[in-house]
Amino acid sequence: MAWLAMLVSYILGSIPSAVIVSRRVAGVDIRALGDGNMGARNVKRMVGWRPAIVVAVMDFSKGAVAVLLAQALGLSIGWQVASGAAALAGHGFPIFAGFRGGQGLATTLGALQALSPAAAAAGLAVYAILYLITRQSDLSAGIGVGLLFLLLWVFSEPPVVILGSLGMILFVPAKRLLDEAMLRRVAGA
Repeated sequence: MAWLAMLVSYILGSIPSAVIVSRRVAGVDIRALGDGNMGARNVKRMVGWRPAIVVAVMDFSKGAVAVLLAQALGLSIGWQVASGAAALAGHGFPIFAGFRGGQGLATTLGALQALSPAAAAAGLAVYAILYLITRQSDLSAGIGVGLLFLLLWVFSEPPVVILGSLGMILFVPAKRLLDEAMLRRVAGA
């Protein structure tokens, strides 16, 4: 049952929200615009903030639903974390979009919201407030996610949640570096 949840989570994560929304709203493939990222930030820059909100909600939901599915199946906390990570892997390397996906911040936050609602809500609130003040997404996300991670300790979450969360959080900048390296490689070819 656990492996089935992982497979379903990966497939759920593979739904290319940004591609679907940008094609429907603007008739474009978001991967060919801006930084080429298949995420809400690129959609905001290239298509508009309303479609970006839809993408962010869809991507957030992919992570949350994956964890909630594992919880509904009565799987252990380790498998719940693994299901969130599988959704994140699907978002980053989606089978439905040629394994070329987004960086996964919203999907990570959705998974963490389902794993530790209080810590995630506080981190998201700080991210939102800082973004409204600074309009700096990376700075706001870094501080909000950093606070979220610290709150996992404060709320005494199990070690598997803390370590799994760290892995998912670190996936975001790692995927960004990978994407940038791929863009440089394509540009140099």
